[in-house]
Amino acid sequence: MSIDLKQLRYFLAVAEEKSFSRAAERLHISQPPLSQQIMKLESELGVRLFTRTTRSFELTVAGKALMVEAAELLARMRMTIDTIRQIDRGEVGRLRVGIVGSAMWGPIPGLLEQFQSQYPRVTWTLHELGPNDQWEALRAKQIDVGFWREPRIEPDVLKQANLRQDLCFRENVCVAINARHPLAANDDIELMDIANEPMLTLHLDQSAEPRYLIQCCVNAGFQPTIFQEAAEPQTLLAMVGAGLGVALLPQTTSRIGWPGVRFLPIRTNPPSANLYIAYPVEGDAPVVRAFLNILFPDEKTA
Repeated sequence: MSIDLKQLRYFLAVAEEKSFSRAAERLHISQPPLSQQIMKLESELGVRLFTRTTRSFELTVAGKALMVEAAELLARMRMTIDTIRQIDRGEVGRLRVGIVGSAMWGPIPGLLEQFQSQYPRVTWTLHELGPNDQWEALRAKQIDVGFWREPRIEPDVLKQANLRQDLCFRENVCVAINARHPLAANDDIELMDIANEPMLTLHLDQSAEPRYLIQCCVNAGFQPTIFQEAAEPQTLLAMVGAGLGVALLPQTTSRIGWPGVRFLPIRTNPPSANLYIAYPVEGDAPVVRAFLNILFPDEKTA
């Protein structure tokens, strides 16, 4: 048996119009091929679908049953096609976003709000992970995109992992310092001004970012004295507020308004806290494409 959707669509048009001529006009075809398709459908099913006399045109019992089933089947097919097209446009699905905690103090929440507004049928989840863990999660396909800060990963390393990395937000590092510290009276400072201050930093073995900041200090002319390491920026700010040392953090951290802490811009050659997005190069991921179109509205992602 070979019955296609076109035959069912033709049959439904005839059944609803109760006329071959009107059905042919509705379908924009001539009447002879329409009649042939209905006869072929009856032959394939082995039943009569219409009773035809010189004065009447009625559905048989089998025809009435097929009319109900065909209408439901074609409606489901239209819904299926619509869903598939929505999936291809990235309008349906899920997006798993890896992110460093400090990125949530910047433009990322607004980006997620815009994405949710434009793609309400996409389910997204946040996974707060350090850069190293995000890297492994991307390679293991446990997250779909990842956000981390400087330093930028070398192209050869990205290529080997089949990942791409794009700059999405530019930002500098500032100095978080206790509000009672003499330097806190300044509008900005040089990095060298904190050469003798105890340094509070994120764990040096968890990502390249804190090691990059230490190297920036070395490049400025001093080797910082690491007093304490912590897993979260909030912990660093709590220690700064207690007067235990200074910390180098992204400028957007100042939006928190942490008690007892001032955030001072660095005048000369401030270290970068640029935010990057990383995602797989291979594979067709419409939801990722949709997200990138929100992030980079002036660029078209294939």
